[in-house]
Order: sequence, then structure tokens, then C-alpha cells
Amino acid sequence: MDHVAWHSLPVRVYYEDTDAQGVVYFANYQRFMERGRTEWLRDHGISQEVLHREHRLFFSLTSSSVKYRRPAVLDDQLVVRTRVDRLRGASITFAQEVRRAPDPSSEDDEGELLTNAECVAACVDADSLKARRLPDELKALLAE
Repeated sequence: MDHVAWHSLPVRVYYEDTDAQGVVYFANYQRFMERGRTEWLRDHGISQEVLHREHRLFFSLTSSSVKYRRPAVLDDQLVVRTRVDRLRGASITFAQEVRRAPDPSSEDDEGELLTNAECVAACVDADSLKARRLPDELKALLAE
């Protein structure tokens, strides 16, 4: 899936996101990225609630490899970037980044990279809780 465009989700850092040192607690980057994956799916016409109710499927994260590069702090404006890197029979591999929001006066600024991750989500049957192949119509939406 070469040259797939990034989906961007703006996020502001709130007090509740920070630790005793005033920086974003490491686990909260995972929360930001979960929102990014959910909004990526929504923007591709996939409602997780509908997926569960009508198709008896859900996505479950099976692995996550995160690299923490720079800290974010209270009131920072961030951008969570998400794209699909690989589609397999029963899983999706997402590439994700958390960046500082770009400088609006610079059209080349992507914002400072704070965290990047590779997250693998399995398609799971809601009744058996076993991995299940992605339905063709869902795979088509994901590949767009």
C-alpha cells in the first residue's frame, strides 16, 4: 500500500493527559492513537458500532510497537496521523504518528515528530472471539 495518504486528527493536551512531571503520560499516546484509528475507520465509512451490531465483528489490537521520541506538554496542539500499511486476511497494520501541530505560516512544516507506532489490529468474531477474515466489502473500504 505505497504512498497512502495520512489521516489527521487534531488533539489538544489536557491536564488529565499529563503526569507528575507535566508531560504527556506515555500510555496516553496509545489513547490518542486509538482515537486516530477509530476516526480513520469512520472517515472510510466504517462505524465500529455498526460493524459489531450488524456483522458481529470488532477489531482488537494484537500488537503495538511504539517509539517515544520527544515529549508533549500541557496545552500542546497535536496531530495524530494514521494510515493503513498492510491488509492481511484477518488483520490490518496501521502506521501512526503523533506530531506537534504544524506551524501555519510554513507550508512545508509537518510538525515535530513526537511518537510513531506500528499497530496491528485483528478482525475478531464477536461471538467466538476468534480471528476472522475481513469481509470483502470491508476490505474494499479499507483499501481505499
